[in-house]
Amino acid sequence: MSDNSRGFFRWTLHGDGTSIAPGEVVSPSERLTWPRTIGIGIQHVVAMFGATFLVPLLTGFDPSTTLFFTGFGTLLFLLITAGRLPSYLGSSFALIAPIGAVTGYVAGGGQTIDDHLASLAQGGIIMAGGSLFIIGLIVHFAGAAWIDKLMPPVVTGAIVSLIGFNLAPSAWNNVKTAPLTATVTIVSILLITVLFKGIIGRLAILIGVLIGYATACIRDEVDFSAIANADWVGAPAFRAPAFDLSLIGLFVPVVLVLMAENIGHVKSVSAMTGENLDDVTGRALFADGLSTMIAGFGGGSGTTTYAENIGVMAATRVYSTAAYVVAAFTALALSMLPKFGQIIATIPAGVLGGAATILYGMIGMLGVRIWVQNRVDFSDPVNLNTAAVAMVVAIADYTLIAGKMTFSGIALGSVAAIVIYHLMRWISKARGTNLEQVSPASVPAGTELESEPYAKRRKAPSTEA
Repeated sequence: MSDNSRGFFRWTLHGDGTSIAPGEVVSPSERLTWPRTIGIGIQHVVAMFGATFLVPLLTGFDPSTTLFFTGFGTLLFLLITAGRLPSYLGSSFALIAPIGAVTGYVAGGGQTIDDHLASLAQGGIIMAGGSLFIIGLIVHFAGAAWIDKLMPPVVTGAIVSLIGFNLAPSAWNNVKTAPLTATVTIVSILLITVLFKGIIGRLAILIGVLIGYATACIRDEVDFSAIANADWVGAPAFRAPAFDLSLIGLFVPVVLVLMAENIGHVKSVSAMTGENLDDVTGRALFADGLSTMIAGFGGGSGTTTYAENIGVMAATRVYSTAAYVVAAFTALALSMLPKFGQIIATIPAGVLGGAATILYGMIGMLGVRIWVQNRVDFSDPVNLNTAAVAMVVAIADYTLIAGKMTFSGIALGSVAAIVIYHLMRWISKARGTNLEQVSPASVPAGTELESEPYAKRRKAPSTEA
């Protein structure tokens, strides 16, 4: 909180607690009246729900268990960040690809997930969370400058992007099961996004899935049998993890996505509240890492900060962590309703494929956004080739088997991005080829002509007779 001496779970009432003056915001350490705070907290649950419940459906994990660990993880995150960083930790889409690679589960395929393979995937989730935890500790004590040196924007953007695009075949496989239902879902999400302002527009994924679900019901694509057999109240189904170090190459690259999402969340909240939160970045990273590890130990998917909830904060101008505490306890309560979990599990493959088409693409475009925001110069052959090779390796899902270890597209693409960038950069500087003419595929234009290689060429004396 802005006043750390107040402690957590103690908030100052903003004004009269009923209104927000123009230009003001309700800060993380403040709250409105409890009825209003509870209402906003429920909005946060609705906002995160569309994406959060899709992860277990696409991976074969239990929806109620996943929901439980998102609520628990959110409370843990708020405690570790001392209530200064309002955020909901929802399910991370970046982990879908490695989980699927381990379990072989196909959403909507009619089969249940293999328990042993799911346990191995949980072990991978724990390894990813542990890596993020360690990085968070390093960032907290040493700062984040080393991250930029190891993984400059061209590398980070490539890795984040390739994780999303690697999932494209999975989305297509679901779409093929019910093309019409998938198309209705996609079109609904896109139209709601642009037709409606405020909270409705920000809930496009959830509402689009509901429209797709209704379409699937009309087309008799939904099986309701499991709902009647489920209890009304009961604890989520927990499952112990299993470990296989040969899977580490599948899961550790996902840490880069989690890092990008957490750091982006910190910067976004800082910009909207006017409070410098750079000192909380390390805490946010290791809090999310710890939350992901705990989820892995119990049968949940990994967690990450959710951009959907930033939209709610921007629309309401309420950044109170009290609302997130309400959201977390609401999620925990819903996870204790088995019938509710079974209703979620009835969402058919066609609807999942439609939503995944957009969500997987969004992960891919998050990487492109990193390139754009950092003005990555693709007229530089090193940058161009780094991204080019990494993306093709991941999208085509290249596979390397070394003994008992298997490295697939995401792991190979991530390693390729880091190695190619640093090796090419070192050689090009040593040989002076960083000043050579670029390839025809990256003809310079506009501000690219102001880059260092071109500036040096313009200043260099002519050697022609």
